[in-house]
Amino acid sequence: MTKPTDNPADPFKKALAEATRTMADDPEMTVSYSVDPPGMNKEGIRLPQVSRRMTRDEVLLARGTADAFALRRKFHDDGVSNRYSPTGQLARDIYDAMEVARCEAMGAREMPGTATNIDAKIGHEADRKGYGQITNQQDASLSVAAGYLVRSLATGRDLPAGAQNVMNLWRGFIEEQAGGTLENLDHVLADQAAFARLARKVISDLGYGDQLGDDPDRPEDEDMGDEAEEDQDNPDSSGEEQQEGEDSEASPERSQDEQQDQSQAQVSMEDSAEAEMGDEAELPEGEAPLEPPPPAPHSDADPNYTVYTTDFDEEIKAEELAEPAELERLRAYLDQQLDPLKGAVGRLANKLQRRLQAQQNRSWLFDLEEGILDAGRLARVVANPTTPLSFKWEKDTEFRDTVVTLLLDNSGSMRGRPISIAAICADVLARTLERCSVKVEILGFTTRAWKGGQARERWLAQGRPQAPGRLNDLRHIIYKSADAPWRRARANLGLMMKEGLLKENIDGEALEWAHRRMLARPEARKIMMVISDGAPVDDSTLSVNPASFLEKHLRDVIALVERRKAVELIAIGIGHDVTRYYQRAVTITDVEQLAGAMTEQLAGLFDKDPRKRARVGMRKAG
Repeated sequence: MTKPTDNPADPFKKALAEATRTMADDPEMTVSYSVDPPGMNKEGIRLPQVSRRMTRDEVLLARGTADAFALRRKFHDDGVSNRYSPTGQLARDIYDAMEVARCEAMGAREMPGTATNIDAKIGHEADRKGYGQITNQQDASLSVAAGYLVRSLATGRDLPAGAQNVMNLWRGFIEEQAGGTLENLDHVLADQAAFARLARKVISDLGYGDQLGDDPDRPEDEDMGDEAEEDQDNPDSSGEEQQEGEDSEASPERSQDEQQDQSQAQVSMEDSAEAEMGDEAELPEGEAPLEPPPPAPHSDADPNYTVYTTDFDEEIKAEELAEPAELERLRAYLDQQLDPLKGAVGRLANKLQRRLQAQQNRSWLFDLEEGILDAGRLARVVANPTTPLSFKWEKDTEFRDTVVTLLLDNSGSMRGRPISIAAICADVLARTLERCSVKVEILGFTTRAWKGGQARERWLAQGRPQAPGRLNDLRHIIYKSADAPWRRARANLGLMMKEGLLKENIDGEALEWAHRRMLARPEARKIMMVISDGAPVDDSTLSVNPASFLEKHLRDVIALVERRKAVELIAIGIGHDVTRYYQRAVTITDVEQLAGAMTEQLAGLFDKDPRKRARVGMRKAG
């Protein structure tokens, strides 16, 4: 008899894993569930976590992700893909997106049920990235749109609203440039090599033929013929090299006088060059040509971290991004939406407040020979004049002057309930800590545009230089400065509800920005709490730089902050394992746990027992 499981989601997860192996024709493939981003490698696949509640969205997302990976496992050959893969980043992105769409379209033809599941996955990703709110073509990725169009043409199905919006923004351009090539889509869908050749032709039609690299189908004899033609075009150069070789072999014992003459000539040339350098070095100060000093690095954590331009970045106060009336309306919406949650968050905040005030309470030392006269003991002196006077002295408290910074991820994936709960928790904690004389700063980070904004426009206009570095316009938002009272910043937190505010997230630069602000504060103790739901993602930057470019910088910044120890750094990941980045971190699988995690982490830091504080800081929540 099988022992019943305690988790009601386990039977579903087991059944989905078996179905995924069957669909992929790989009975040995491992299937796991994690709060980390989904992924696939040679051994198996990692699917989104399914909680005990098994909400409809969780189930559909898990099934859609499983089907997409299984179909890629079944219909995709890495060897064929690598053979035809372009060398340029943007061309490779288009090529990969089209290949993913081909695999999913093949599955939809053979197993129609997979189409609905994958639609749910596509819709979830489109909502998370805010594709439904994009109105300008430049804010949408051409590679993503190309993949969506291939899927739509191959299956005849409408896409989820956000994905359909991105496809429509680029559809006219793609069909105008490559419509004739895409007419052959149905004939090559089942043949990966033929489809890869079609994809390369589409990329060339779109104007990115220079990123394709060598043609893998080109015969080797043709390459050799080209080399021979080059030799014929430049007969003198090869003849000279050959003649030099023959001379050196034919007369190895050239006269010593000839060799000496050559060596002397070489020495005299070197001497004259050195003399010229010496003359330059001896020029009077002010007359020598001065080279401009190298530009300051964009990051203290990694001097090699590059930024294409900072001209369009902004550090802005929340009240400058909306009118006062709109902020009040958004704040009222936030209060109304999360009214049921306020009670639970308030109780946790009161618990934190009691713990902090317990450390700040005054304590006195009595029966001292000097200090402040203890009026409570004067009655003994009146009763017995020989009794000496009693003095008291206030005991120094160990509670240091403290400032806390809450750094909130304002990326598109936080849209909806996560950002609402993060806003209300920050609001309640700011009030609580203010009552305990702890100053609080609330900051947010995102970008000004999807897919690069004005920085990318400048990069395109200047000919797309290689490895441009960070390629988007930063937006760092100050919701509440440390010195501003809570009542003045209360309405600002409603800005997080503003439609279109949440875009991409570049965590490393945001963390470094918040860290610099804290170092300028006079408080003795500095605490920073980072709340995020994912790794740094900016499609514009990652499309033209190494895939680990932003993640590496985040790790470097974290290492710098933790090494300097001027700021105590803690992090909370919502559905994302941040413990792999931060030494002191906690991961929660449900946004409803955020209030408890925030208060427990802060309470743990203020705990007097450092060993207990360390345990709390490293605890990984459910």
